[in-house]
Amino acid sequence: MHPKSRISTRLRQAALAITIIGTSVSTYAQSVAPPASLKDLFDAAWTQQPESQALLVRRDAVHAQRRAAESWTPEPPALEVSKKTDRFNRNSGARELEVGVAIPLWLPGERRSSSALADAETAALESRVEAARLRLAASVREAWWNWQLAHIDAELARAQLDSARRIASDVARRAKAGDLARADQHQADGAVAAAEANVAQSEAGVSAALQQLKALSGGVAPTSPAGMPHAEPEPASISPTTHPALIELQDRATVAERTAALTARQSRSNPELTLSTTRDRGEFGERYSQSVTVGIRIPFGAGPRYDSRVAAARADALEAQAQLALDRSRLQSEQESAVGRVNAARAQLAAAERRATLARETRGFFEKSFRLGETDLPSRLRIEAEATEAERQAARSRIELASAISSWRQSLGLLPQ
Repeated sequence: MHPKSRISTRLRQAALAITIIGTSVSTYAQSVAPPASLKDLFDAAWTQQPESQALLVRRDAVHAQRRAAESWTPEPPALEVSKKTDRFNRNSGARELEVGVAIPLWLPGERRSSSALADAETAALESRVEAARLRLAASVREAWWNWQLAHIDAELARAQLDSARRIASDVARRAKAGDLARADQHQADGAVAAAEANVAQSEAGVSAALQQLKALSGGVAPTSPAGMPHAEPEPASISPTTHPALIELQDRATVAERTAALTARQSRSNPELTLSTTRDRGEFGERYSQSVTVGIRIPFGAGPRYDSRVAAARADALEAQAQLALDRSRLQSEQESAVGRVNAARAQLAAAERRATLARETRGFFEKSFRLGETDLPSRLRIEAEATEAERQAARSRIELASAISSWRQSLGLLPQ
């Protein structure tokens, strides 16, 4: 092979290898990258739900029910074959062969009612899925914001530990120089120990909240939040009739009503039209004759079984309507409560931020006076604890406001964004 050809072949092979490696790395990175937002986590959790995994099969089922309601007969036709002979007794040559088809017939109005019920079942399936997604959203939102609160507590606990260690180091230096007593050093070291215990407890809370999230998402862990997490947008005013839970109940009531209507039409079993042909002879030597038979089979109707099915269907319809009225009232109360919670959280955040600002300024004053020897250690530790608590309350108030907005969206039937 020519040297230039060998070089060209090697370059192509190297380029192909680099492309394959780059594609593999990119695919792996995309497959292992955890979701970073509430919506990503919700989408990951939905794929693990039984309703999501069975959705396609259930859609096939309702589509098959729709096709069955549009067919010409309520049940498939049946083939009937019978043969009669006297071979085993007289054996005089009598023979008879009958071949027929039994065709079930729709009852008056049954086909139309079956088609209406199939349409209601199709709508009910989709609304049931949306309601299941909303119920999952409530669990994911609660777990998400609990994890955010736990993470904020852990961050502030670590910041408090760093501050306690700086104070303890300063106290140790000044105690060694004789400016502070040994008891002050013990008090400062005790504050460090308390901060370490608080860090351990808060990290355990983060781990528990994270495990709850992973249980919902099928083992997928979210990334650690950097700063204040992105809050969901505040919802616009939406009519409560569009709530997925109400739509699900309305569709359930429609299915129950149309089931009752279909049951009322099915007061008896389906009649059958029979078409058959018979070929027979009386004895040996006679010619076979051919005949055609047309018949109809009409079952008797009514009875206790029919009454039971009609009463049960009507009871289901009444129950669904009553539940719809109750849930409409309940959702209205939840929406009003959610709006009140958002307003209260917003006012609480404003007060907490004002308190945190004042606490930071006060901490600066006392930190300076402590270095100058104008403030004792207990006062310095107390001011530091108050400042830390004020910052913690402000940070938690931001999370509480974002959580309240999520609850507001949940009460309106909106999925995470």
